[in-house]
Amino acid sequence: MRIALAQILSGTDPAANLQLVREYSHRAAAAGAKLVVFPEATMCRFGVPLGQVAEPVDGPWASGVRQIADEAGITVVAGMFVPSGDGRFTNTLIAAGPDIPSTRYDKIHLYDAFGFTESRTVAPGDEPVVITVDGLGVGLTLCYDVRFPTLYTELADRGAQLIVVCASWGSGPGKLEQWTLLARARALDSTSFVAAVGQADPGEDVSDSGAPTGVGGSLLASPFGEVVVSAGADPELLVADLDLTKVGSARDNIAVLRNRSHFIPGNKAESRR
Repeated sequence: MRIALAQILSGTDPAANLQLVREYSHRAAAAGAKLVVFPEATMCRFGVPLGQVAEPVDGPWASGVRQIADEAGITVVAGMFVPSGDGRFTNTLIAAGPDIPSTRYDKIHLYDAFGFTESRTVAPGDEPVVITVDGLGVGLTLCYDVRFPTLYTELADRGAQLIVVCASWGSGPGKLEQWTLLARARALDSTSFVAAVGQADPGEDVSDSGAPTGVGGSLLASPFGEVVVSAGADPELLVADLDLTKVGSARDNIAVLRNRSHFIPGNKAESRR
């Protein structure tokens, strides 16, 4: 199966960002991809009041994504923001395509780290999501989720052979290296392909709010942790073919999913049974 990773640079205008989704989706479809993955915050970059741009998943922006997916004949995964009903919003991935019902994933692990407090404005999700694209199970995750291995193994248990992580990664010393290392580690943990798709690096054109605005470095990691393709700092469309025999080979040979212990720390009596 051929997939595309759309490393874009979102601005503050959702309509202009939707045009980027249209452009990159048609380019991906023309290259033969069945799935194109966009970053977190595709709808609008971080660093501005996102509650003002948040829309329901049946609103104009998400409807535009669905229309693009239908026009291009490709499944599109893109990051948006949705009102949560409690004065906050959810950090959401919308997935839309010719052969799948419109699906959403709300980010489970909120980025209360590195001096940023996402939970002040964002309500967490609580349900892992796997969609099916051209017969392939695809797990959906967002940014900070990549630091939590159990979500990735859960998605593999639910049938994912490819897991996407859509991010607007924070800059700083060592952060790009952490992003690429974590994506490869999660591929090994789940013995799945991991498509890590981030916002491009905005360079000097960044917010002074401390919000994460992207570092580039999108990549596809194999179930053995190999880098199949990777991007630099600038906007780029990566296209790659998945050799799904590698998933079966990794799960047979590395076997971490099969060999997991059910030991519960602190419960010594239970662990001796």
